[in-house]
Amino acid sequence: MKKNWKFATMALIAGVSLFATSCSSDEDPINNPGDGGEDTYVLDSDITENVTLETGKTYTLNGGVHVKSGATLTIQPGVTIVAQHDETVDYILIEQGAKIDAQGTAAQPIVMTSEKKEAGAWGGLHICGYAHTNNGSGKSEIGNAPYGGNNDADNSGTLKYIRLEYTGYAFDEEHEANGVSFYGVGNGTTVEHLQAYQGSDDGFEFFGGSVNVKYMVVTSCSDDSFDWTEGWNGKAQFLVAYQEGESSLGYACDCLMECDNNGTNNAATPVAHPTIANATLIGNGGDAQGVRLRAGTQVELYNTIITGKGKPLTVETNETENALKDGTSKLEYVAISGELSSKQGIYTNADFAQATGNLTNQEFSWTGKYVGTLDGGKDLSADSFFTKTDYKGAVKSGDDWTSGWTL
Repeated sequence: MKKNWKFATMALIAGVSLFATSCSSDEDPINNPGDGGEDTYVLDSDITENVTLETGKTYTLNGGVHVKSGATLTIQPGVTIVAQHDETVDYILIEQGAKIDAQGTAAQPIVMTSEKKEAGAWGGLHICGYAHTNNGSGKSEIGNAPYGGNNDADNSGTLKYIRLEYTGYAFDEEHEANGVSFYGVGNGTTVEHLQAYQGSDDGFEFFGGSVNVKYMVVTSCSDDSFDWTEGWNGKAQFLVAYQEGESSLGYACDCLMECDNNGTNNAATPVAHPTIANATLIGNGGDAQGVRLRAGTQVELYNTIITGKGKPLTVETNETENALKDGTSKLEYVAISGELSSKQGIYTNADFAQATGNLTNQEFSWTGKYVGTLDGGKDLSADSFFTKTDYKGAVKSGDDWTSGWTL
């Protein structure tokens, strides 16, 4: 069968016989690189059987690479993947039925970056699962891969300690790449300790699905830091969004969270209803929204700090505001730098201020960019996913879980 890897050095000649033969599902087709002397390899075609990227090696990504159903892409700690940024669009896409097993560590994170150190240089990571959406049969914005189904326990693999830099390649105004795009990804998938750094679209976007995420950092992505639509109903804890100043970045940033159910049909089911705890969301000024709840989304948002935007928290559409008013959605132990803005006038700042633990018109101070919390929080640990906390914010002083593996 056609192999997915080739040496970027003269080791290719020594390895021809290895690449020309088929391997079993647990055999690594990039073992024994020969005497080329440089552990640099090129990934430029689809993966149809199990492949492992090895610690200590750098891999050049050239074009769009799909991991096909039945195959697993394993990425060991410390691996660096560098998008080539030439005439092709570079991205990695995990198709339905395929898996990624990418487990870095705090000391050896997996780094996905680009030769060109600018926002929008490459197409990021895309994962397509069999979990629900409320948008019918969908295709990924990049790669045109199908996603969605009825298996909310679907498992697309494991992502741990990964830094994704300079993503956001734009095909056109409607088709841009996030740091990671989760398309109908199920809650059998493990996602924790990820950073999206200086991308030109969203940091992390959820298109339906039920995937749960923990310890997530978005730094200076020009569009939204976190974005959901199409009925995402997963859980999330310990989220950081930080936007540097426009003068230093050279570009503006949009929402810290942009939150939709379905933009075409606000009442589409299953309705988006994630449960989120312990977020620190810091904007870079301007009149844009911080957290924008709209298009029929529901949410349970707890233990969160929102600052740095002219409108730190806005609510829009009848469905979204009614869900807050009748208690289907909850905003509790949320501290904001200004006041809640209500477009429909159904759920108002007065309603928000009266809810348990909420604070308005607050000033915040930080150690470094975003380390610091406020006393008072909701304990969600009756659900085993959530770590017990009694504070607002994501990064507690003396326990900086972002240290060492993030930029």
